[in-house]
Parts: sequence; structure tokens; C-alpha cells
Amino acid sequence: MDKVLLDVFVEHHNRGDQGQNGWKPHVYNAAIKAIHDKRGLHVTKEKICSRMKTFDKHCATISKILSQSGFGWDWVNNKLLMDSDDVWNKYVQANPKAACYKNKEVKNWEAILTIYSKDHATGDGAMTGAESAAQPIELDEVVVEASPELPPKRQRTGNAILCMLGEMKGSFQDAMKSLETLELPKVTPPLEILAALEKIPDLARSDMLRAYGKLILSERLFQALMELPMEFRKEWLLMLNEKNNV
Repeated sequence: MDKVLLDVFVEHHNRGDQGQNGWKPHVYNAAIKAIHDKRGLHVTKEKICSRMKTFDKHCATISKILSQSGFGWDWVNNKLLMDSDDVWNKYVQANPKAACYKNKEVKNWEAILTIYSKDHATGDGAMTGAESAAQPIELDEVVVEASPELPPKRQRTGNAILCMLGEMKGSFQDAMKSLETLELPKVTPPLEILAALEKIPDLARSDMLRAYGKLILSERLFQALMELPMEFRKEWLLMLNEKNNV
């Protein structure tokens, strides 16, 4: 069902049917019809929305992981690749909610990336405006002594507002610090690496996949490949595969 659902949303994404307020109503109708026609299943708009939120979560979490050095995507087994367990353990220590993605199979990643990559271009973990508005502002601990010069109620309200503004200023400054641009090592997107391999004449599919598994883990190896003339690339990749006994 997921593939049929995502195929519909990718098609309408390419048509520009996704606005600032979400998907246009006819997109959901098209998805409901496609699932019924191709899978014989009756689904509701609510169920589709729930499934799309799951895809959105996958994109946010995995995209953030792939932006870090030492990670890649296994297009054959539909899961993350990593240089070592040490790299993963260090990442999960800083991002514990991502722990379940170590061996998690996420199918249709290319379609998910097509639909949601723009939404998560600035990274995962930042609170949306709606989520920020939903956070409660706690004023229960604001204690103001009565003043003989002002009515008690007016004094409490004024000080509470000042305290709240001070907290908001501090929270805003902390949020701005968390959004400061971090210098990350250059990581070539997996799709770009795959496209480069597909351009190499007469490269067998098995050799392409073996080479792909190495290049997504080493930016330097990929740069070395791209510096070679096209007629040398196949021979170099075969030597690379043979050298590593893969």
C-alpha cells in the first residue's frame, strides 16, 4: 500500500499540488482511489494523513543522520550504512530518539525524500511554530510580595509579565544559538553517486553495487573516481573491488 500511496503523492508533488497549508483535497481523493483500484483496500483520509506523518518523521530523522560524516544509505537493503558502531554510538548519544533507526528498514526512501526533503532542508529537531505555540508557559512559581503603593493584583500581573518576557528573551536567544550554521564536511548525496556510476559504460550491476557501497562511505574515494577520465573509471572500480576482496 505504501508504494501506491507514495507514487500518488510524488506525482502530485511534481505537479505542485502541495501548498503552504498542506495537500490539496483532490490529492487525497486520488490516493484513496489508487489504493482501492490497485490493492483492493478501503482507506480514509485520516489513515492516509497518519501514514504520511510517519513518512515525514522518517525523512526528518534519516536526513539528519545522512548529513553527518560516516553515514550512507543502503539502496539494496533499504537501511542506513555507517562506518562503524563507534560512529553510530556517538551519534545516538547526542540524538537518543534516533536509536531505533540503526537497523530499521525504510522502503521507498527515494519517494519519501522527493516529497519531504524540502521541508527538512534546515535539519531535524527544530520545533515548528505550531509546536512552539503549544508549549505551556508556567507562571505558577511567580511570587510577588504585596506593595503598599500598588494594588496586590496589579503588582502580581505586572511582575509576571516582566518575568515572562525575560524568559521569552532567554528562550529566543537559546533558540538562535541552536540555529547557528555548523560547518559540516562535504557529503555527496547518494543519488549523485549512483548517477555517476550509471554513466560508466559496461559496468556490471554487481560491480556497480559493490563500488556504490564503498563510495557512499568515503567522500575521498568518490572524488578520486570523478577525477579520472571516463575510460579509466570502470577499470579503477574493478581494481578497488578486487583489492578489498569484496
